[in-house]
Amino acid sequence: MATQQWVLEPAHSELQFKVKHLMISTVTGNFSKLDGSVETDGDDFSTAKVHFTADVNSISTNNEQRDGHLKSADFFDITNHPQILFDSTRMEKTSDEAYKLHGNLTMRGVTKPITIDVEYGGTVKDPWGNTRSGFTVEGKINRKDFGVQWNAVTEAGGLMLGDDVKIHANVQFVKTQVAQTA
Repeated sequence: MATQQWVLEPAHSELQFKVKHLMISTVTGNFSKLDGSVETDGDDFSTAKVHFTADVNSISTNNEQRDGHLKSADFFDITNHPQILFDSTRMEKTSDEAYKLHGNLTMRGVTKPITIDVEYGGTVKDPWGNTRSGFTVEGKINRKDFGVQWNAVTEAGGLMLGDDVKIHANVQFVKTQVAQTA
């Protein structure tokens, strides 16, 4: 079977996160510098081996002061942990267009297994002859599992931040090469 390589198309990909603020509203942020690759047996995405990185310095919540705090040792600690990494362990097909992606997420130097939902958007040939595949990714993690402990108590006794972080990504991969295996 031929091993197929796919590379992330950053111009057509995005990674967002959402976290509760003051437990009454949600703050949305994103990482603008992403890199990733997928290796499949032929074009079968159920065999996908996924590697993905996000440059933490590219974080944006549309608030410069908050972004600076998120980059500090209170949160992501970019001096010591400049990237968020994900390496899959298996891709489980649950329907024609849906998968469960299992893998290890590393954030702030802590690696934990996670499972995220993946929706296959399709594969097309673009006007320049490239084959592209698109996916929507949804998941949720507990930030404290990854050493992101900072919080504050409000005047009313509530917490400033929620522990759960919702992850949403739209990603596009471009087919690059086929390597024959024995």
